Amino acid sequence: MQLPDAARHDLIALGWPDDARARAALESMPDGRIARVSAQHRSGYIVATGIGREFSAQALAAWTRRDCAPEQRAVVGDWVLLEPARDQIVALLPRRSLLQRAAAGESYRRQSIAANVDTVFVVSGLDADFNPRRLERYLLLVRASGAEPVLVLTKLDTHPDLDVAEPLAVIAEQGVAIVRVNAKDAASVAALHPWLGVGRSVALVGSSGAGKSTLTNTLLGRQKMKTAAVRAHDARGRHTTTHRALIGLPQGGVLIDSPGMRELKPTGVESIEEGGFEDIETLAASCRFRDCAHGSEPGCAVRAALDAGTLDAARYANYRKLGEEIADAAQGFAAQLLRKAEGSARARAYQQRHLHKYGRK
Repeated sequence: MQLPDAARHDLIALGWPDDARARAALESMPDGRIARVSAQHRSGYIVATGIGREFSAQALAAWTRRDCAPEQRAVVGDWVLLEPARDQIVALLPRRSLLQRAAAGESYRRQSIAANVDTVFVVSGLDADFNPRRLERYLLLVRASGAEPVLVLTKLDTHPDLDVAEPLAVIAEQGVAIVRVNAKDAASVAALHPWLGVGRSVALVGSSGAGKSTLTNTLLGRQKMKTAAVRAHDARGRHTTTHRALIGLPQGGVLIDSPGMRELKPTGVESIEEGGFEDIETLAASCRFRDCAHGSEPGCAVRAALDAGTLDAARYANYRKLGEEIADAAQGFAAQLLRKAEGSARARAYQQRHLHKYGRK
């Protein structure tokens, strides 16, 4: 399938990459219309074929079944193929990135947040919202998604002197760009424009009250997203953004805003190496014993760094905790798939016995 020039221009405005990989994906597709998911609701999807051209589309029947894995369904940011003559989704195009987390609870379900984003702005306030351990979780999930993380520190106007030099130095050493902004000031927010050009897709993540909605309004130059004051004692906010939505920006790119996330659990597909803990991994490789548990073993480089104060104990504890959570999530998800497969096998066996005993009606 080939795109007409007008349709191609409209899709680029929505973030269509229009490179060799994207064109190869199109060549394998039957005739239809390419659209991007701009919002998702229980009853279906809102898709766009250009900026300002949104409409409802019916989901694939397979996506409505309870046994359909969440990552197999379309999510905001996905590119889909519609039937030529009606608004019915018939295919999900290959993804370039998928930001996801483990859903709340113990079911080991994966919750997709946004697809096909180039950059994720991890938004944190320069107040009580600033939490290095939470930021490490965000960076782990963003890197695992295939997108580039950028740390955006808001509330520069009200908390310019918060002492965050040490944790920020560790993040900067990982090659993560760090931008401090006053989210209410367009001139300050202009520092983010290099990531927002034509054809670029950016997602916003962060806690409620971090300033994501204010940042979105300033980038848009108008009041589109609801905002609310945070609580004074802990800088937490209410969920003023209640669903994910794809928004066209005057800078040329598109933005996916999302509700604040209170839980950030790995899904099991991540690798602890993606979490920006290269210094700890290097230390561990220098231990005398290959299977060093970094406890009381002689020649432990990690323990020596902790004792000398050159390795932050809280950061090391989070490294260990995240590694255990990734392993637990991977095992739990695998066990869930096994139970599902065993249940399907039992159902098929029952059907065969029933057919053998009573015959086909």
